[in-house]
Amino acid sequence: MQQIPVVILAGFLGSGKTTLLNHLLRSARGTRVGVMVNDFGSIEIDAMTVAGQVGSTVSLGNGCLCCAVDASELDTYLEVLTRPSSRLDVIVIEASGLAEPQELVRMILASENRRVVYGGLVEVVDAAEFDATRERHPETDRHLAIADLVVVNKADRVGPDELRRVHTAVADLAGRAAVIDAAYGGVDPEFLFDRAARTDDGGPRQLTFEDLDDLRTDEDDHPHAAYDTVSFTADQPMHPRRLLDFLDSRPEGLYRIKGFVDFGAADPANRYTLHAVGRFLRFHPEPWPRGEERLTRLVLIGSGTDGDALHKALDGCRVTGPRDAPEEHTMWGVLRYVPEPESGGAPADAP
Repeated sequence: MQQIPVVILAGFLGSGKTTLLNHLLRSARGTRVGVMVNDFGSIEIDAMTVAGQVGSTVSLGNGCLCCAVDASELDTYLEVLTRPSSRLDVIVIEASGLAEPQELVRMILASENRRVVYGGLVEVVDAAEFDATRERHPETDRHLAIADLVVVNKADRVGPDELRRVHTAVADLAGRAAVIDAAYGGVDPEFLFDRAARTDDGGPRQLTFEDLDDLRTDEDDHPHAAYDTVSFTADQPMHPRRLLDFLDSRPEGLYRIKGFVDFGAADPANRYTLHAVGRFLRFHPEPWPRGEERLTRLVLIGSGTDGDALHKALDGCRVTGPRDAPEEHTMWGVLRYVPEPESGGAPADAP
């Protein structure tokens, strides 16, 4: 079952969340986006306005839907938006400017809806008002500390030196999270979620690795925040313990990892889909497709990352020969990040 990533978009009033969301919707290019708005504001798509109408659902055109909800209704509307008939590719929750994003993250991770997977917490910061926002809202530091991605928005409103100062301060508070600068919310959608690949009849098809590697989109009206992609392929199995060590210590700025992992003799029957966003990690085993070459193929997406260093670190995770065979029970660490099939919830240690 194809799971739908749920991205939480947070930030204090005036930081530019709605501008960023509108940019994502305008740039969707066939990707069907479900939007849940937990705020008072407007989604300026196809002249359709949503203004704090709790419980309302409207069509935004192009296959996109929008719901205006309060926090208590999240699960109800997730159920609606994840129905196969909705045919959505991604769901974005725009949190209230005064919301507690950690609670929204917990709700997504605790959801029993098996059709969703956590897609990350994106915190939006106003570069021109950063110091004033921290003074008015001391909880800013705590919000940044749990973010998976921070967008320093309105970068065009400050000078280069001030932007560098704010960026550095945000990066210090955000720890390992990716931090990118943007103007007018111009974040490339491919940084946050995969482009939808569709058949001629409009239905979705399975993304190929050529699709995954081709992550750039055409320039839009506003400059896109830069990001880096690294593709890794290995024809030798990966060592479970060393791969987990890499994932546990993944560098600052590395936002997403996706792809398939071959653990060789440690589990010869299955390949493992890997999904990592910020601090969240999940593996999903599935039988090897008949006739498919047994390779590990990963795409890593981040900002300011060192591609050569990432390649070198992943190369060090390969099993190099019989004497390097994984230790007994070494797959237990991986299985901690496999969701329980009977509950459909996130693994206990996933976030």
